[in-house]
Amino acid sequence: MLDVTVIEDPEAAAVSLDPIRARLLAELATEPASATMLAGKVGLPRQKVNYHLKALERHGLIELAGERRKGNVTERLMRATAASYVISPAALPGVQPDPDRFRDQLSARWLLALGARLVRDVGELITGAAKARKRLATYALDGQVRFASAADRAAFVQELTAGVSALIRKYDAPDAEAGRDHRIVVALHPTVKEPVAQDAVAQDPVAEDRPTPTLDQ
Repeated sequence: MLDVTVIEDPEAAAVSLDPIRARLLAELATEPASATMLAGKVGLPRQKVNYHLKALERHGLIELAGERRKGNVTERLMRATAASYVISPAALPGVQPDPDRFRDQLSARWLLALGARLVRDVGELITGAAKARKRLATYALDGQVRFASAADRAAFVQELTAGVSALIRKYDAPDAEAGRDHRIVVALHPTVKEPVAQDAVAQDPVAEDRPTPTLDQ
């Protein structure tokens, strides 16, 4: 089972978004199960569950994990092909984000378009590498920083831009015939705040009344 896979086919995306099939997919990402075993968990007849399983299998979202005999019946044990799934913008080709339509480094929507292209491109590369049975050379860096002020954030962005731009100028070899182009995406955005737990509010009644800090405070 893969850790994560990208759904590129529109029909597969539609199948995965069906509430019942999404529930079955989640169950099969945890452990293999048969239609009979799943029927009791999701509260549906076995025949109905089997119908949904066939749709998921047809689109490569689940696969056969094994078989077991139960009386005179042989049950097929199915499992998810990945622990988690990401739907590529390629599944909506007519309306997928295009960061080349406009460039605004301070736009959250442009950042979102870049992220969508990243999912699409890496998904296609993973598919191609798997077919060719080759490893895909990628790199990612994930970190978190708390800025004391908006001025510090602006200074960080300037230094980051200068540093990355210098590295690009240093290593870029546009005339290298045997070279391969690589895309670099650097993003900076506020972290998503976790919801305040009710027990924490009970211990600290003023927690809900505190203003949420904004990016430009």
